[in-house]
Amino acid sequence: MCTVSFVASSNKIIITSNRDEQVTRPAIPPDWYTINGKLLFFPKDPRAGGTWFATDELGNTLVLLNGAAEKHQMRTGYRRSRGLIVLDILSDLSPRDCWEFIDLDNIEPFTIVLYLSGQLWQLRWDGIAKDTVSLPADKSYIWSSSPLYTIETQRERAKRFKMFISGNTAPGENDLYIFHTFKGDDPDSGLIINRDNILKTLSITQNTIHSDHLTMSYHDLAEGKEYTNKLSL
Repeated sequence: MCTVSFVASSNKIIITSNRDEQVTRPAIPPDWYTINGKLLFFPKDPRAGGTWFATDELGNTLVLLNGAAEKHQMRTGYRRSRGLIVLDILSDLSPRDCWEFIDLDNIEPFTIVLYLSGQLWQLRWDGIAKDTVSLPADKSYIWSSSPLYTIETQRERAKRFKMFISGNTAPGENDLYIFHTFKGDDPDSGLIINRDNILKTLSITQNTIHSDHLTMSYHDLAEGKEYTNKLSL
C-alpha cells in the first residue's frame, strides 16, 4: 500500500503494489469475499478486516496508498479504516459514483489507483477535499506513499521508473516484480524497505489483466511464500 505501479504493456495491464507495514501486521493471502453482496478477491488485513489491493469478477482493480499528495499530520481517533473504505467503493454497483458520494469525514488521507472498465483513475482524499483525476490508461505510472517517502525520494523513484520503462518497451509481469524488489543502498528508501525491523515491505501483490483473464500473484516476503490465482473474466 506504499508503492504502486501501473503499466500498459502488449495488450495487458500490470498493476503492482508493495505493502510497507509494521511487522506486527501480517496479512491473509488473497481469497474471495462477499462484500455488500458483491464478490471481491483480495489479500486481507486481519486486524481491521480491510485490504489495500482488491479486484472484482470483471477485473476492475483498486489499490490503496496511505496519504494524499503531501505528508499529513497523523492523529488518533479516525472513524473508519481506509482498507474498509476501499472495499465499500469497489463493492458498489458504480465505484465512481460511490467515490463522489461517500462520506470521508474523519477518515485519514489516502490515494486510490482505480482501474475500472478500461479507464484509469487517481482518487485522493487529503482530509478536507476529494481530488479526482482521469489518467490515460495506455501510459505507465508509479506512486509512492507520501507519509513514508520524502518528495526527493519520490522523485528519485519516478526517475528510476521512467528509465526502466524506457529500457523495456514491453515489460512483463516478472520484469515489474523484479523492479519492485529493488533495495538500493539505503534500506529506508528502496522499493523493498527495512526500517529497524519495525516497518518493512511485507508483500508484493500484482494483477496482470488480459482481455479474458486476470492473474493475481501475491508474494508474502515475510513468510517466503507465493500464491498465484487465475480468474476468468
